[in-house]
Amino acid sequence: MTKDKNIYINRELSWLQFNARVLQEAADKDVPLIERLRFLGIFSNNLDEFFKVRYATVKRIYEAGKGGKSELGGIKAGDLLEEITKIVIDQQTESLKILEEIDKELENENIYIIDETEIDEDQHEFIKNYFYQEISPALVVIMLNEDVALPELMDISAYLTVKMTSAEEKSQVALIEISSTMDRFVVLPSKDDKSSIIMIDDILRYCLDDIFNIFNYDSISAHMIKITRDGELDFDSDLSKSFIDKLSESVKDRQSGDPVRFVYDKNIDQDTLAFLLERMSIHKKESIIPGGRYHNRRDYMNFPSLGRTDLLYDKIQPLSVKGLSLENSIFKTIAKKDYLVYTPYHTFSYIVKFLREAALDPKVRTIKITIYRLAQISHVASSLINAAKNGKKVIVSIELRARFDEEANINYAEQMQDEGITMLFGVTGLKVHSKMCVIEREENQKLVRYGFISTGNFNESTAKIYTDFTLLTANSKILKDINKVFNFFEVNYKIYRYKHIITSPHYTKSKLFALIDNEIESAQKGKPAYIKLKLNSISSYKMIDKLYEASRAGVKIQMIVRGLCCLVPGVKGMSENIEVISIIDKFLEHTRLYIFANNNDPKIYISSADWMTRNIDNRVEVSCPIYDEDIKLELQHLYNICWNDNVKARIINETQNNVYRRNDKPKVRAQFDTYNYYLNNLEE
Repeated sequence: MTKDKNIYINRELSWLQFNARVLQEAADKDVPLIERLRFLGIFSNNLDEFFKVRYATVKRIYEAGKGGKSELGGIKAGDLLEEITKIVIDQQTESLKILEEIDKELENENIYIIDETEIDEDQHEFIKNYFYQEISPALVVIMLNEDVALPELMDISAYLTVKMTSAEEKSQVALIEISSTMDRFVVLPSKDDKSSIIMIDDILRYCLDDIFNIFNYDSISAHMIKITRDGELDFDSDLSKSFIDKLSESVKDRQSGDPVRFVYDKNIDQDTLAFLLERMSIHKKESIIPGGRYHNRRDYMNFPSLGRTDLLYDKIQPLSVKGLSLENSIFKTIAKKDYLVYTPYHTFSYIVKFLREAALDPKVRTIKITIYRLAQISHVASSLINAAKNGKKVIVSIELRARFDEEANINYAEQMQDEGITMLFGVTGLKVHSKMCVIEREENQKLVRYGFISTGNFNESTAKIYTDFTLLTANSKILKDINKVFNFFEVNYKIYRYKHIITSPHYTKSKLFALIDNEIESAQKGKPAYIKLKLNSISSYKMIDKLYEASRAGVKIQMIVRGLCCLVPGVKGMSENIEVISIIDKFLEHTRLYIFANNNDPKIYISSADWMTRNIDNRVEVSCPIYDEDIKLELQHLYNICWNDNVKARIINETQNNVYRRNDKPKVRAQFDTYNYYLNNLEE
């Protein structure tokens, strides 16, 4: 199939449309007000990572002198950079309008976000005291003298550019760093049932004279700037250094990466702007974006709740899994049948309980687990350390290159290594993204395996907001295959054969192709033929082409894709049998689920892998078959709940306009209905 712009949607442009769906949540008046602010923060945080990674990659292609059309879905790299910048400017403008609307609605709720011009006498003393006690001791101020080199500006911080002018002396420019360690929002003492919040930026503006009182000036002004740097890690080739040492140095070097985006307050003096760009060697090819008064809006993710639960989503109480008790042995229970844990609807405590039980059980000999991202304070890590202290052999494959979590993973790796845990640092050239654990227990003088396989990270913090499946199983066939993956980590020149699981990088494409071919054959014979997929992203042209082939053969394909989708659905003669929706709501949809009709005997897999080239060819991923008939029915029912969403589902189409799916059927809001499904199930 010829690759042209009508066949694939460019992945960068598709991703920007995903982030537009996040922005839609901030604009949605049915979303609780403070949650809308937090969605603005998520939108901004997503955009930061996009520029650090994806924009930076396109920029590298452009600067290498490559057109990039083959890598970029038919668009030249230079044209794509311009298109991205245009879209981002429009989205940023839209986000500012949304923020202004939210500010007005907050005032209707007696919540005021004030600036330095609105501080009254009662607040003056509190703010001055807060400045001297909390801000001033840690303040970093950089004077931009022409004869002094400008230090590298960090992209995790924002900066106020301060200009001091005098009729008698030359103007002076300084930068005030607003560190990411500072609380961005300061709650002022309430008065007359009125809540007031001020941003730390405006406290600094209010206290400029306190900061620069040693200088003579007639006027002083402050405008915010923010820089985003290339987030790619570059490793040196020094063979004498350990992988941890190389990675640690590379993470530090990230802060001096090439700038890929410069955002500034559009009201800044043009001479000051030109001076800054020249000093930072930022030229026209970088993405230079005018913005509003405030940057680092990702900080809105932590906007204070002010005790206003009426302006937040109701917190759900995680449910128990029917038939699986935290008060009984997990081992004894799953020895009889498999169980599915679906966080955050179910409690993550089952995973921790399983590991805690393994740490204490005298019959447990070995624990093997993969780790991609851990919570800041991880009960998973402490359980593994507990097991090692009890004499268990604990083997942890930790992915030190989990993007933007490298430093945290390095710290955990060193801590666990110090406790006697055997650490495996992945496979050369491959990221280990699979989510699995095998526990070997001695029973009647032989080793019996128990374990779990998941679609998400073993992280109790993200388990509260990410939807993920975890299969708890004692199925010897599945766990024998999973154990082979751990053997591959230790002896990775040997390629193993797997009878049940599907693994990347060796077998995912061929196995999925075989499953799709089976549906094509069924369709050609007039038998039931369908494919139902739930993914975070799909960008592999090979996988897309195969789905197009299935569509042309008459296979009905339903896809729920949260993020980027390079596939173009609904095109006659190519993809008219493919429908795609995306759900953005309270929780982050993170599950990967594959369902194949298989002539009315469905084959169902949960997986760590999206259908992207990196997941199929460049990572260690595991897709696990579901054999328990009850769980197969459960997963099909859960998929149907999501597919029938007509509240938060958007239709993905060729125009990428993110139109909501609306119909006259009874309202289905997948995340709320899923919780009710499990709640009703428990009550039966």
